[in-house]
Amino acid sequence: MIRSNSLNTGYSKKGFLFFVLFSCFATISFSQKKAKPNPLKTEVQQAIDTRYADLTDLSDKIWSFEEIAFQETQSAAALSDYAESLGFKVTRGVGEIPTAFVAEYGSGKPIIGIMGEFDALPGLSQNKVPYKDPLHVDAPGHGCGHNLFGVASLGAAASIKDLIEKGEIKGTIRFYGTPAEEKFFGKLWMIRAGLFNDVDVMMDWHPADETKVNAQKGLALVDFQVEFRGQAAHASADPWNGRSASDALELYANGINYYREHIKPTVRIHYHIQDAGQVVNVVPDYSRIWVRVRDSSREGLIPVWERVEAMAEGAAILANVDYEVSLISGVHEMLINRKGSEVLQKNLESLGPISYTEEEQVFAKKIQESVNKPQIGLVSEIKPLEETLEHSMGGSTDVGDVSWNVPVISLSATTAPNGTPWHSWAVVACGGMSIGHKGMGYAAKALAMTMVDLYQDPALVESIQTEFKTKKGDYVYKGIIPDGPPPITSKLQ
Repeated sequence: MIRSNSLNTGYSKKGFLFFVLFSCFATISFSQKKAKPNPLKTEVQQAIDTRYADLTDLSDKIWSFEEIAFQETQSAAALSDYAESLGFKVTRGVGEIPTAFVAEYGSGKPIIGIMGEFDALPGLSQNKVPYKDPLHVDAPGHGCGHNLFGVASLGAAASIKDLIEKGEIKGTIRFYGTPAEEKFFGKLWMIRAGLFNDVDVMMDWHPADETKVNAQKGLALVDFQVEFRGQAAHASADPWNGRSASDALELYANGINYYREHIKPTVRIHYHIQDAGQVVNVVPDYSRIWVRVRDSSREGLIPVWERVEAMAEGAAILANVDYEVSLISGVHEMLINRKGSEVLQKNLESLGPISYTEEEQVFAKKIQESVNKPQIGLVSEIKPLEETLEHSMGGSTDVGDVSWNVPVISLSATTAPNGTPWHSWAVVACGGMSIGHKGMGYAAKALAMTMVDLYQDPALVESIQTEFKTKKGDYVYKGIIPDGPPPITSKLQ
């Protein structure tokens, strides 16, 4: 009996300990479930919902303008006029770029910036249908979703402006209208003008076929132009009197293609032959090629760039012509800020995925069928925060250059079906209808919620800046652009 009572007493103590632990866990869990949402985050979401009709209308206008790099006159005016109507102080034509502008509200620190692009791509005009059908033949179209990009960012900025105006937060909100991302990289000249120098944290997003924090670096790149000049002659009567610029161009392109075997897997080389002569019976005395070199870092980029440029001299010698190499511009890879990314990730998870109607999913699957992709429809579940890879592939952006001047927090939001070829008619089709509109509104909310965190938590801003300074180290940023004004009227247009 004594032994039995001892055992019972032991179990009683264990049971009591279990009860206490369970009660504590239940109390914590109940407390977490009942935790009230941040009222300011609720407020910015409501503000974006209230303006949703205005934002979609603005996005559709920019979609219809179809304006390419440095020619976004109507698009820039629509965005800056709307910002002004909301009470922002707007400065137009910044950085020597007629279509660049800054819209600002508030005063003092922190200064939180948010970027918005609005340029289209040549030759991608498309109706709002799930099969290829140009709206205007050979005209531009928003094949990267930039009609959504600038509008969502401005919508987010406007919701923050409301809070500052009411005295619910303190600081400055600044929207940057950044043109020419698809060609020339307008942000480079805005950086050179010092427009980002006093910003504490910069927000950014991009349309995509999935929703996640942008945690990969992308690729650094450089664009340059090579021109060959020879001697014209009759191609049949006296070709021996000609020195063919077209021959030099072909030799140069062949040299690039032979070089591909001997570059690292992270390198990409593209070129576009822009002029190789006008008629078949004339030995051409002029040719021009636009070359782009990419790598996962600027350090890896530079030796490949130098080698590809040097090949132009060899081609000119072989064809007995003159040559000229001209720098267009180039961009850095992204400097990823993990602290800022973690904050954005929490807000994405709080928002949850975008929901779609059956009609929208049918539209998406028809697009996937048209481009020979699995017909899985729209995918918007929140991707986990990825580890930042040392060598990430993908595209390039001048946001990378901004990220070497101020910490950047960046998002991708679903605006097109999963697997959709980017820079294609399919993206244009979705960007002009409800699928794109939903992604736009979602991005605006995620960005605004994250900015609320930044305004409410000075220590968070400080930790983001500390990480930025540590990762940047002693690197002194230098933009890859030529001297002189931006190429507003360049013959590369």
